[in-house]
Amino acid sequence: MTIAVSPWATILIYFRKKIPSLSIVHSPLSIYIPASKTEILSSYIIFSQPEILPIKGGVDLEQFCCKTKILSGSGAVSALGEMGIRKALIVTDPYFMKNGEAARIARLSGAQTDIFSDITPDPTAQLVAEGTARFKALMPDTVIALGGGSAMDTAKAICYFGGKTARLIAIPTTSGSGSEVTDFAVLTHNGVKHPLIDPSLQPEAAILDSDLLEKLPPSLIADSGFDVLSHALEAYVATGSSAITDALAADAFSSAFANLPASFAGNRTVRLKLHRAATMAGMAFNSAGLGLCHALSHALGGMFHLPHGRLNAMLLPAVMEINAHKAGEKYARLARYAGLGSSADTVAVRNLKNALIRLRRELRLPETLQQAGVDPRLVQRNAGQLVEATLADPCCKTNPLPVEDYMVRQALEAVTGRG
Repeated sequence: MTIAVSPWATILIYFRKKIPSLSIVHSPLSIYIPASKTEILSSYIIFSQPEILPIKGGVDLEQFCCKTKILSGSGAVSALGEMGIRKALIVTDPYFMKNGEAARIARLSGAQTDIFSDITPDPTAQLVAEGTARFKALMPDTVIALGGGSAMDTAKAICYFGGKTARLIAIPTTSGSGSEVTDFAVLTHNGVKHPLIDPSLQPEAAILDSDLLEKLPPSLIADSGFDVLSHALEAYVATGSSAITDALAADAFSSAFANLPASFAGNRTVRLKLHRAATMAGMAFNSAGLGLCHALSHALGGMFHLPHGRLNAMLLPAVMEINAHKAGEKYARLARYAGLGSSADTVAVRNLKNALIRLRRELRLPETLQQAGVDPRLVQRNAGQLVEATLADPCCKTNPLPVEDYMVRQALEAVTGRG
């Protein structure tokens, strides 16, 4: 169904149609279109579970797929010139516009380009609509996402609402979201984060260029680094995990845990390792799923606008405590893989949780929402809304335990701080 919504853009809406392996969940999301007279369009958020094919004899066949071509190393962005790009929309944030990086990427592509540089943290549906208007005006064959998770989420949504006619190339400049290899994008609307999940959102190529990581501030390294750890840990114990996703998640967790302190202290030689760990964690959770930590982090981030990785750092030990009696064996296995283990599972799990708490302190991250500047009374007043948003989040579907109201409240209480 094609709906003309403004002089600038036509957005193709597929949400109301049945798409193979997809089911409609969540509440309506309004897409705001910039025009002389603003129009509102209702659509739906789509959630896709990892597909399991039944085989004769009652055996299930696990599937793992990553269509993204990954190029990594120093100067990797030079490969853009070999990709046959004729016309490109570059989606980035003001920082890369001002420092000339976006213009350099445009030159390297060898293509006719337009640069959409209005990206902000927690991209909104309205921002996506504005970007889709630019897409429709240019009609590119390629969209290049340059930046962190927000730039990639916006670029993915622009490609989706632009009609899926352009390929997407992701160039991450932070090591955290893993969005360069996933089917996920997260949009914010009315203070609520909505995950958009569709196989078409997975980029065709991801370019991991270590040269883009040299000037990362320590606070961003800490925030994004804990995002990697939480992706890997939650994917490892998720209900959709498999032998392949476990291998990716375990290696990503171990590498991130080992190299984060050095990167935070200014050692640039380890940053490509972290970059690759973020990508491997993304490949893992894209198939395995996530859990309560991410679901509650989305709810808190939408309401209080704190960095996603910082929220994960607060929540991860508390969520481990909640899930331990179901996922304890796998937590212990991951602890041993990271060099934190013990012969006794309970000790290994405790070691893993305490190691995350120590690392959080070493990276100077807050332990509670109060330490992050959120008034505990505000959290308590909005607890019901936060619980509701968390339970509606599709990340809960692959938590090792079915997520219930009391579990969300227990995790929330653990990270609120004293009122």
